[in-house]
Amino acid sequence: MCPDLADVVVATCDTEIRDAVEAFGGKAVMTADTHERASDRMAEAAQSLEGDIFVLVQGDEPMTFPDMITEAVSPFSADPGVACVNLTKQILDIDEFKSPNTIKVVIGTGEDALYMSRSEIPTLANSNFRDIAAFKQVCIIPFRRDALECYTALFPTPGEIAESIDMLRFLEHGLPVRMVKTAFDTHAVDTQDDLDHVSALMANDSLMNRY
Repeated sequence: MCPDLADVVVATCDTEIRDAVEAFGGKAVMTADTHERASDRMAEAAQSLEGDIFVLVQGDEPMTFPDMITEAVSPFSADPGVACVNLTKQILDIDEFKSPNTIKVVIGTGEDALYMSRSEIPTLANSNFRDIAAFKQVCIIPFRRDALECYTALFPTPGEIAESIDMLRFLEHGLPVRMVKTAFDTHAVDTQDDLDHVSALMANDSLMNRY
């Protein structure tokens, strides 16, 4: 539904997922089952695909709106130096802030990410939650092709492994990740409670009857 995309392909190592995608008329590319990071899986899939920009939309983010992808790719036309982009949204709920399933991000004045963590950053040791501006990563991640090739060629880094966050590989190697603020909220599915919550949301979602 996003006019900025030329095609949509599901990258998976799971034949059950591939079969489900092909059953509803979608496209799937099989990848190795050894990838620890979604970005590495996409990099393998991209080897067999054409395109200058590849947009990673995480499979556990079913509440993605087409407009979010448009927001995420917008910096590429404005700045030829941008190689990788992440969406970000302010965290307004303290439970979400405290959840290790929420990837928090600290953003510099130039709108590039400084660090990402599953821990509570910035700390609440010196202030209340209502007094800080906490942001989360929204897992829509566009790469230029050469940046994606660079990413998968780099060795995994200590923070990336400890936090299980793809983007720390770029940050720890000194490569920038541009952050774009969005007003759209998402609901990742990491637990049974998440699944129940998102299933209820999708039952009344305005996009569902367009699929």
